[in-house]
Amino acid sequence: MKASLLSVALALARGAVAWKHVSDCDDIKYSSVPGFFLQDDPSTDPGSFDYAAFNFGLINRTYPTDARFDPHHRKTQWQRFAHYVESLNSECRKEDKSTYKVLFMGRHGEGWHNTAESFYGTPAWNCYWAEQDGNGTSTWADPELTPNGIQQTTKANAYFKSRFEQEGLPFFESYYSSPLKRCLQTAQFTFANQKLPRSHPFKPVIKELFRESISIHTCDRRSTKSQIHAYAPNFEFEAGFTEEDLLWRGKEDEGETPAHQVARSKEAIDDVFSHDDNTWISITSHSGEIGAILTVLNHRSFSLSTGQIIPVLVKAELVEPTVEPTSTYASFTTEPTCKSPPITSISGQGCVCATGTTTFTTATITPKPKPHRDL
Repeated sequence: MKASLLSVALALARGAVAWKHVSDCDDIKYSSVPGFFLQDDPSTDPGSFDYAAFNFGLINRTYPTDARFDPHHRKTQWQRFAHYVESLNSECRKEDKSTYKVLFMGRHGEGWHNTAESFYGTPAWNCYWAEQDGNGTSTWADPELTPNGIQQTTKANAYFKSRFEQEGLPFFESYYSSPLKRCLQTAQFTFANQKLPRSHPFKPVIKELFRESISIHTCDRRSTKSQIHAYAPNFEFEAGFTEEDLLWRGKEDEGETPAHQVARSKEAIDDVFSHDDNTWISITSHSGEIGAILTVLNHRSFSLSTGQIIPVLVKAELVEPTVEPTSTYASFTTEPTCKSPPITSISGQGCVCATGTTTFTTATITPKPKPHRDL
């Protein structure tokens, strides 16, 4: 971990920890703390789980701090959980080497690219249609939400409102979003017209590396910074956000590998934990990216359908870095495509091109300390 991510001394927020003495050699180790959310439990099926049916998954249980905080049993589950997390961070302040945060990660609502993939079939979508901007009827290059996707954000808005006002769910202190339009829309609609405290208003920060896996699909190519600002003027950009999308390589038929996505997702999470001393954090992102973040957090795999939300209690610790890996992995690799609409698209068999498939060789690259700088 480089000093640029960990060298700033941050003022302590209520219940949070700021690292004050960090060397260039320190790294951050993450662990998702089990036993608090149903999504942590291997018996919970991601395919059928709905956050709105289970209080975001918060388990109905007691905490060691209940006796003093709630002796008369009048507090809600969320209030007692929040107090317990605050007590964990109070202990962390004594050693200044660890901290706890509660991350609420929400997948965007259904976008036009999702409906197009269902219409054409995944094989044909991957090898041809996803490389187009649209089909003349709908556009899926940096797509917006469908009416169903907007309805999913309406559901999230109402449920957050009920948790904030009736159950004492702590208000988020920080908001982050992917730069893609479907996430900007989802975050905006989810938190619109909520009665938020003036101390922590809805001012999301757009982070480049919270975007979806960077494939050759046009739905993974973001708009320019100027276009994004015009589209979501109340959002803020992180420092260094470029005008053009410098990460998407679709024109070269090059897509990001899963290993590379996990590496750059750790860069993004490291940046949040190093510079944001808040405890309650909202992240609006994508299925693949949230999956990569869960890998970084050492959480079990938990796939989200469109509009679904997963909270995670995360412990972060400053540790000595591990030895640099000697193995290599592919960062970006070329992907096969069809030159025209495919003949067939059969699940499990792949895509049969009408005029041949362009196939490329995978390039192997040695990992570097700062993977996202080579994106």
